Amino acid sequence: MELREQAEEILEKLWIRTVENKEDSISLDELGKVKKPTEQLIKAGHISVSDDRLRLTSSGEPEARMVVRRHRLAERLLTDVLGAGGALIDDKACKFEHLLDRGLDESICTLLGHPKVCPHGKQIPPGRCCQLERAPMQKVVAPLSQLTRGQTGKVAYIYAPESSKLQKLMAMGILPSVPVTLIENFPSYVFQTHQTQFAVDKEIADAIYIRLVKGTAGSRTRQESTRRHGWGRGKLARRFGFWQPKGGR
Repeated sequence: MELREQAEEILEKLWIRTVENKEDSISLDELGKVKKPTEQLIKAGHISVSDDRLRLTSSGEPEARMVVRRHRLAERLLTDVLGAGGALIDDKACKFEHLLDRGLDESICTLLGHPKVCPHGKQIPPGRCCQLERAPMQKVVAPLSQLTRGQTGKVAYIYAPESSKLQKLMAMGILPSVPVTLIENFPSYVFQTHQTQFAVDKEIADAIYIRLVKGTAGSRTRQESTRRHGWGRGKLARRFGFWQPKGGR
């Protein structure tokens, strides 16, 4: 591993332990034989050492934050776009994150629909692009709330920190790889998965991230067909959160 990569690994570990896990510092012994990258970070002013304990400095914290962001975006890219998975995804992301130039993370983040969590459920530190919600390219993953009527995809992941919201989604059968088609986006978000249709509010629609399928923009025929086959039951759907047409599961 190159010196720069070792230094970034140290920053990542420090961020997770001290910022996310709220520990005061970490022991120098925990890092093993990494004297040169540690000295490099001290010289750059990114970390400080006191009594063999390492801490991030005010200038090192944003650097470490970006390393963590790139790593978790790499995990999302490997999972959602390249279809990678399994126990080795973290190791693959470690190698991939070091290839991301500064600024490229914003393009990848936009491509993925500004994901909030990595495949392991850990928060992805937001970047400037998340705040500006820029869309310079077509997204491959987007919240259900941003789909157009008739657009189709598969559930990439769910961002639901509240257990009640997560339980509601699981009760609907909303799990990774489940096919989804958006039927209506007003006044509720109505989507279909398999033979069942659900109506949800924007908060729930924001929690479901869809891996989009190209060339599935809504068509008038599909929308009109949906209306003919019972979307007149909208009040019932909005009241109970879903409705099930004949022949549904």
